[in-house]
Amino acid sequence: MTFQGFDTHDFEIFSIPGLEPRMEGLKETIRPKLTALGEEVAPYLSKLLNEEMVVHVAKHARRSVHPPDETWVAWSAGKRGYKATPHFQVGMRKENLFAMFAIIYEYPNKPGFAKDLLEQQKELFSTLPKSFVISPDHTKPETTSLAELGNDGIREILQRLADVKKAEFMIGIELDRHDSQLADGEALKKKVETTFSSLTPFYRIASLAAQ
Repeated sequence: MTFQGFDTHDFEIFSIPGLEPRMEGLKETIRPKLTALGEEVAPYLSKLLNEEMVVHVAKHARRSVHPPDETWVAWSAGKRGYKATPHFQVGMRKENLFAMFAIIYEYPNKPGFAKDLLEQQKELFSTLPKSFVISPDHTKPETTSLAELGNDGIREILQRLADVKKAEFMIGIELDRHDSQLADGEALKKKVETTFSSLTPFYRIASLAAQ
């Protein structure tokens, strides 16, 4: 399947009540598209990072009551999973699509990674578009743009990452569900690849810190 992009119907699936009906919509409509995107972007990422990047599409297998509010595809060097490794992901929720670099709760050395980012904060963040957003918790949809955070706000997030065991770090872009780029598969894929390319320094630092 060639990745064709997303349409309004895809985002409406997150409004379907009930676990089974929503999961059916995700499996039949969104998961094949995320799988196609994952397979098309993987060779680009593997070449960019000089290591094989494996595609992981969310299955939500442990869900038993509450329907998922978002779903995603992730790329990591870990063949068995991605949660303990630095990874990239594209996800969808009712309001938007996001493409981000992430380290989450299972990553083994958040203090070391945060220390490295703090030491290189100016170089790392000054080259990124101010519209990029940061999330400190992958389970919540709230994000803050680099423009809103400023240098002090970024430093606070990184310090929290160093000090708080459950803290996480995700950085990248969000596209509103009505953004015209979403319906153009090739354009969206290029947008995702460009975003990930600009975030490769974070991946490399996190990979070294995890060793």
